[in-house]
Amino acid sequence: MPILSNENNFASRDATIAVNTYTTVLRRTKVPHETFANYWRDVHGPLCSRIPGLGWYVQNHFNREQDAHLWPQIEGINPFEYYVLDGGVEIGFETAADQEQFNEACSILFADEQNLFAATVAYALPKGSMTLVDRSADPVPNGDDGLDRFHIHLGSRTSDVVAFEQFMTNFAGKIAADPAALKVRLHLPDIYDNAEPAPPAPNVDHAVPEGRRHIAVLELAFANPLARRHFYGSDLFEATVADQKAHISYATAFAVSGIYTYVRNKELTTAGLRGSRQAQLIETLGAANQISADVRTLLHKGKL
Repeated sequence: MPILSNENNFASRDATIAVNTYTTVLRRTKVPHETFANYWRDVHGPLCSRIPGLGWYVQNHFNREQDAHLWPQIEGINPFEYYVLDGGVEIGFETAADQEQFNEACSILFADEQNLFAATVAYALPKGSMTLVDRSADPVPNGDDGLDRFHIHLGSRTSDVVAFEQFMTNFAGKIAADPAALKVRLHLPDIYDNAEPAPPAPNVDHAVPEGRRHIAVLELAFANPLARRHFYGSDLFEATVADQKAHISYATAFAVSGIYTYVRNKELTTAGLRGSRQAQLIETLGAANQISADVRTLLHKGKL
């Protein structure tokens, strides 16, 4: 069960991430999903976690067998064509200098991408992302916490960047104002440039069609699908439909099957140090010795 607080909003804890990236990932076609998910969590994840400069690293795993009602169908707003994903990643930094330090060292990470990803696209967020509300008390989730979580990718209808950002900011604020919304996080990345593919991982596709170059991403959570459906039927949401039609051309939602946190505030979590499943085992057995300072130093530094 999720640890929630109806009285508190923990959104401010994300404010230290001044620079961010949101990366979409698609697994290699013939890699079984379980193998892909385990490798991403327990091999690729801890490798990324150790690259210097990193302040924030979270994997959101998506479920392809997802609820058809994740997002309402609105006349004139179509799904992105041929858009299937297996996850979304946040890699964030406290300063631009930290990001530069990470970039200088991350070729070792990019070399690993071809083992599990067919395509990755890193959308740049040089001004960071915005958490408007987060009722979950756990700052470092590692798995499925039971909430109804999903990401909606929204394509801009026009080339007016400022107007789209203003609309999305207001739209996210209206959603966050409803008590049913337990988490609202907004990503407004720069327009993606196919001429400068990111991340520069070899043997992995990084190109996007024109309709996906200018997007916004909303990360939402509700207590359960019923609460979500009630919200979509509310007067508050209905009042946003006309503006949605004016500003959004495409909308595709992805159900989150698990959130895995490897770095927060420049500190390795147990998942970042040991691997996600190993961290779950340590928590299940209450193995406090496995997260003591001397063990962490031994595993991270190779010495006591």
